[in-house]
Amino acid sequence: MDKKNVLVLFGGVSPEHEISKISANTVIKHLSEEKYHVIPVYITREGQWLLYDGTIDHIKNIAWEKFGTPAVLSPDRVNKGLLRIVGDKVRTIPVDAVFPVLHGENGEDGTIQGLCDLAGIPCVGCGLLASAVSMDKTFMKIIAGHIGLAQAKYLVFTRYDLEDMEAAAKKIRYQIGYPCFIKPASAGSSVGISKVTNKMEVEKGLRAAAAVSKKIVVEKAVKGREIECGVLGEGADIRVSLPGEVISASEFYDYDAKYHNAESKTIIPAPIPDDVSERIQKMAYDIFKAVDGSGLSRVDFFLTEAEDIIFNEINTVPGFTGISMFAMAWEASGVPLTDILDHLIEIAMR
Repeated sequence: MDKKNVLVLFGGVSPEHEISKISANTVIKHLSEEKYHVIPVYITREGQWLLYDGTIDHIKNIAWEKFGTPAVLSPDRVNKGLLRIVGDKVRTIPVDAVFPVLHGENGEDGTIQGLCDLAGIPCVGCGLLASAVSMDKTFMKIIAGHIGLAQAKYLVFTRYDLEDMEAAAKKIRYQIGYPCFIKPASAGSSVGISKVTNKMEVEKGLRAAAAVSKKIVVEKAVKGREIECGVLGEGADIRVSLPGEVISASEFYDYDAKYHNAESKTIIPAPIPDDVSERIQKMAYDIFKAVDGSGLSRVDFFLTEAEDIIFNEINTVPGFTGISMFAMAWEASGVPLTDILDHLIEIAMR
């Protein structure tokens, strides 16, 4: 069997840069050496692409800028490949598929997916449109509302609206109320999110979100358990994992609670009634279909005491860290990570 050349992209110009490196380490370790020749390419925080030939274990902590070789993905659809640049010499490395392990801006938002479309190279995961609308919470809320998913009450602001901070704060106070969450419209891993409980905290929360995204979403806080599940497949072959529950060590599941607090934990499968689990799985399937999803996503919900299910968001490039829900939920559903990665590459190449 001929090995496929799989280009794994990670790092990136995103606040989730470090998480991407950890996820990439997991993905590369679980890609079959018998089936794939892995081409690891690191994108620096400044946006430089570097091909690395060293030890994969160093991905999480090494300064790749010191060891990588400049390289770029060619948009040439005839000579499909990665251009490795050494001095004034350029060599093309053939690429059969691109596996973007890039969280957030410039990776999860359709930009890399569009580059792969130009290059005519199969790309693992959702396509350009599905990635773009899923990354932008304002468009995602429109789609979720259109298919009838319950959501928290929300408002949308832009950076320009913050020029009149008093008017923005007043709108939040009277139309949403406290407590509420202020979020960047286009970011993941809970970067830039604030929980606001009074008027004095509003400006700080809005500016923190605006520093990450040009659009800001303000949501009424939902009192409920955090339930997540993974979606895998495309077209008529879409499966949803068992739901898992997130128990945050903090007041809400922010960046530190996700990645730095050992007290945070996940329970898989979530201790919920079977009928509730089935409703959550159906809603995850529906939103994945609504955005024309392909490959993989993680879908997040809130479950209230009255067993109302509130849609939160969909992530088209979920994390692959040791505590990430997507892989663990599928493991509990009987599908190991190696099989998931094989299936994702198969879908992309179809």
